[in-house]
Amino acid sequence: MSDYQVLTTVTTVTDDRTWLASLDGVHEAQTITVDTSKLTAGTHYTAGTQNQPRHIIKSGIPLGKITASGLYAPYNSAASDGTQILAGFLVAETAFTPGSAKTAGALLWRGEVQPSKLPVAFAPPAAANTTAFIHYR
Repeated sequence: MSDYQVLTTVTTVTDDRTWLASLDGVHEAQTITVDTSKLTAGTHYTAGTQNQPRHIIKSGIPLGKITASGLYAPYNSAASDGTQILAGFLVAETAFTPGSAKTAGALLWRGEVQPSKLPVAFAPPAAANTTAFIHYR
């Protein structure tokens, strides 16, 4: 006779979206896949704990699209892999399992952003270095 026990886990995440200057564009966010190997703990995501084992990518991370894979990674103006072109910002905090190579996310490609309130240092790129339609306040 087997003894089965049901285990239920609830995770509550509260986004810090103070970086959004308005809700314009949030409802048109594009579904994307993020390359988690390109993320840095403490900078781009909060590492999981024993009570909450999944890592949490911070809302507002600027993203670029890696040309070779089509996946998204943190925007890097000095890169040459495609991430030097700003595609937009991660709309909401996104959880991923440690060791997973990629995770789904939502990209704000049109909207209003307050750069000083983003979770990472960011200088808006020149128009030629972005595919996003973002107004900065």
